[in-house]
Order: sequence, then C-alpha cells, then structure tokens
Amino acid sequence: MTGNEDFASLFGEFEKKQGMTSKKEPSTGDKVTGTVVSIQGDDIFIDLGSKTEGIVEREELTDDDGNLTVEVGDSIEIVVSGKDESSGTLMLGSRHARRMHGIDELRQAFNDQRPVEGRVTGTIKGGLEVEMSNLRAFCPASQIDINYVEDLEAFIGERLAFLITKVEGGRHPNLVVSRRALLEEEQQARATEIRAHLEVGAVMQGKVSSLKEFGAFIDLGGVEGMVHISELAFGRVEHPQDILSVGQQVEVSVLRIEKTDNPRHPERIALSIRALERDPWRDVLTDYPVGTQVQGTVSRVEPFGAFIELAPGIDGLAHISELEAGRRINHPEEVVSVGDQVQARVISVDMEKHRIGLSLNKKHGGEESAVPEDNVADYAKPKWSPGTLGDLLKDSRKKQK
Repeated sequence: MTGNEDFASLFGEFEKKQGMTSKKEPSTGDKVTGTVVSIQGDDIFIDLGSKTEGIVEREELTDDDGNLTVEVGDSIEIVVSGKDESSGTLMLGSRHARRMHGIDELRQAFNDQRPVEGRVTGTIKGGLEVEMSNLRAFCPASQIDINYVEDLEAFIGERLAFLITKVEGGRHPNLVVSRRALLEEEQQARATEIRAHLEVGAVMQGKVSSLKEFGAFIDLGGVEGMVHISELAFGRVEHPQDILSVGQQVEVSVLRIEKTDNPRHPERIALSIRALERDPWRDVLTDYPVGTQVQGTVSRVEPFGAFIELAPGIDGLAHISELEAGRRINHPEEVVSVGDQVQARVISVDMEKHRIGLSLNKKHGGEESAVPEDNVADYAKPKWSPGTLGDLLKDSRKKQK
C-alpha cells in the first residue's frame, strides 16, 4: 500500500467516525437525552453532547413537595422547547415552551394556537393585566376561568398559561389572552377519559359543583352528574346543604346513564352516595325484633299516623289507632308533634317493604303490660296493617269527606 493510499484510507476512516459522532442539532419538539452538569438557582444546565448545552427550569424537575428530583451527574430525557438565539442555548421542558422571547414568537404562538406563560400584574376595568415577554396583555374577566370569578385580585402575582386570542398593532401590539380556552380544552380531554370508564355501577370520585333543593350536582372531571336528595343518605335529608358543601370531594356510585340530544350535555347521569353506605335495614330484625320497646323521634305527622325515626334511615309508623290518647282522636297532632321524643313498642316488621309498625298504647308496651314471650309472635301478624302510603292517603280522604 502506497503512502497516498494510506493517507486516503486513514482520512476516509476519520470522516466515517466524524459522521458517526457529529449529530444534527436537535429541533423544537425533539426528545433528547443529556447529563446534568450544573444547578444554579432556578436553572439547571444539561450537557446534550456535541458541544450542545440546554437549560431547564428547576420547577420542571421537582416533585409535588417541591423537592429536586435530579442532581449533578444524573442522566435525563427531556423535550426541546426552543432556542435562545443570542446564546445558542437550547431551552428544555414544557415550561420553557410557554415562555416566549419577543413579539415574533408571540405572533407565532398566536398563529399556532400554542399556550404561552404570563404573569398577572394587576386588575383593570373588565379584567386582568398580564405581562408576557415584556409586553402587556389583557385577559377579560370572563376568560380567566370556566366559572364566574368574584375576586379577580386573587390572581395577581400568579404565573399562568394563556392562549393569545387577538394580536393588533406593530412592535408593541395590543394582546388579548384567554385562560378559559385552555381550561376548557383540558376539561374536554378529562371528560373523554371519564366517559371511557363511565358505566352503571362504577364508583367514582367527584366534587360538589352546586346544591339545589332537589339534589346535588357532582363534577366527575369534565362530566357532571346529579345525586337526587333521596340518594344522599339513608336518613331523611331536608336539604342537600345540611350534609354537603360546594367544593367538597365525594365518592359516588353511577345509577343510570341516559343519552340526550344536547351536545353540551350528551348524557344525564344519576349518581348515589347512599348506595356506598351500609344499609341500616340489614340489621333491623336483630336490632328491632317484634315486642322490643324502642325510643325515637317523631319525624312526620300525617292524618293516618305518626312516623317515628328510630335511627338514621329507619322510620317506623304508629297508626292513629296505636297512639296512646285514652280517647278517640281525629288527628295524630292532638297527641304528638314533630320533634317529640317518644317510647314505642315494635308490633310488626316487614323487611321486604322496609316497614316497621309501632304502638304507643300501653296495652302494647310498658312494664305493667309487658308481652309474654309466648305471645310475642302474635305481634308479627297484627290485625292492622299499615298498607301503602297511597292506600292510607285514600282512606284519610274518604274519612274527611
């Protein structure tokens, strides 16, 4: 082999190795791997090889408790979000992707509908003043959140992500931004994920979004359902606000899903909190056998009798004929009132219909007239049966006529 051939061979081998080691500089959106070489304040410097260096904000690499998750020498994988043209340093991570460096980049973000980061600096008429890339932007009050915000000053000093919705002017343009647009996008993404797991019987986490007289609306994460007042608890509930508050986290079970023609609310979702609680009626035969003397509170009075709450979710009915009066009465209110504490005796239990018959008459209770054990079974089949609520109401109307 001649000297020229040796040189050509060596040069070719050198070019081959250079081609293998030299890499094209990463572009925005590329995923790169590098080594942490320095941590200085809020900035972390990453060596990406080939004399290329990147920088990522400290906040990008901290856990939920604010602890840094990397140290010098660690290898990490991260996305390129841009480039500082003045220094040639690559900007890394999602937060840098939202930090624009000049009006041209802001215009490009507007055209691409990419989110940008800004700091709320104050309130002005109709909304908030936002600073981004040393420029002032305006966020209308209706665009700061999905829901109505009463106190806009609570956002002052916050660094938030926005979409630029309008750019007017030259080098110092008027910018209009919206945070609501981003939140709605995130909400729709969550809603799609929630609907994928939405089925009858599913147990889900939600947040109370509003309370009405008839029930509570629950935000499941972009999808809203309703818990009817009858499904809040086994006990009687006068108003949902007695046991729930707006913003409260709750666990619910899906009862029904009904499709609608409303594109904004394509389904009606019936939820239950009560379904996840232990049914108090499971222990009724043990806790309230026929012949047992019990204490309760009068919860409701009707023409045909008085309902007595024995425990949350368990009511018994004392028919008007079983109210101790010593005389004929025309209405139970002549003897008892709502809220009264009374002593009664269990005279019947119907587990299938969830009914307990009670008596306040001394002939069915009290020490002097205690029922012999041999006759306790007789009370399981009393001469009087409460019947349905509809039947009792009909009988009451007939008597009134």
